[in-house]
Amino acid sequence: MTNKLTKIGVSALCGSLAAISAQAGEMSVSGSATASWVKGTQGTNGNPIGMNSGLTFKGTGELDNGTAVTYTLTHADKAAYSVGSIALATPSMGTITIGSATGGLGIGGYDDKMPTAWEETWGTGVTTSVNLQKGVGSSSTIQWASPSIAGSTIKVAYSPRNDGAQTNDKGASGAANSSVGDGIDVVLDLAPIDGFNLWVGASKTNRPSLQNGPLQDREDHHEANVGGTFTMGPVKIGASKAVEFTGNVGAGEVEYYNNSMYGLSFNINDDLSASIGKFDSQKKVQQRYSAEMEMLSFQVAYTLGGASFKIAKTDVDNAGYSNAASAQKEATTIAMTLAF
Repeated sequence: MTNKLTKIGVSALCGSLAAISAQAGEMSVSGSATASWVKGTQGTNGNPIGMNSGLTFKGTGELDNGTAVTYTLTHADKAAYSVGSIALATPSMGTITIGSATGGLGIGGYDDKMPTAWEETWGTGVTTSVNLQKGVGSSSTIQWASPSIAGSTIKVAYSPRNDGAQTNDKGASGAANSSVGDGIDVVLDLAPIDGFNLWVGASKTNRPSLQNGPLQDREDHHEANVGGTFTMGPVKIGASKAVEFTGNVGAGEVEYYNNSMYGLSFNINDDLSASIGKFDSQKKVQQRYSAEMEMLSFQVAYTLGGASFKIAKTDVDNAGYSNAASAQKEATTIAMTLAF
């Protein structure tokens, strides 16, 4: 459920920023704080009370040729900047976005688009160790999105090194994860009729091979995601399939992931919604498939002005791709979010 956030002009906070806003555009800030309680079937592990807070800074402006400029920076909990992007929306040539490991570009923006009343099935406070297909979205990336034609958009995202690193200006990510090279994602997003959305996306990351070295037998890394959602009145349904071929061949390395996602949400009224979501995942290590991890989550969310109250009942079988008794989990999560 999207929080209704109230924008606060940064110009009200600093006179110098007000001068910048008047000349170059506008800067605003919005945020929220969430308190939660998590109760598992085997009792709580320590204190069940948790809290999260975050701020989103957004700057907007326009160039002389009509190109709209948007800068977004999300300050997540515990002083970590989780999302940073600069977008240039041209009048006729589409939108160019530079993302600092946002996870939302390329096929990373489609890793789990299933309808929910609150959170993704795997994001309700139960440890699952699920693997999501992000493509180049988790690295510093540049993306071009075409103008929408008959509801259809093509997105192409590229990372010179798909190493999952965030890089400051005038810097480079260095030798970290040197086993990966450049990567490219291509996504076709279709919305031919109102309420219907279909997407098909693929990603390839080149893997260097060293002659007579430990990487000589590794293949390139491939990922794909196909799915769709359909909205009819207050009901929204969705299904998606994502696969990943890692290119690994070493002993104990994961060769393959296979994820299936399903979701159904219902807006009971303007303030109350409910949903059920299912997420199944399996991996293959050295030609042997793991136990299938299955997640099922029932959720309800209620909004009252700037506050929202949410509850999720989640069951997980074979968490972490293990069939051990400790991998069978169940938890109820209750949360309150205040938007400002």
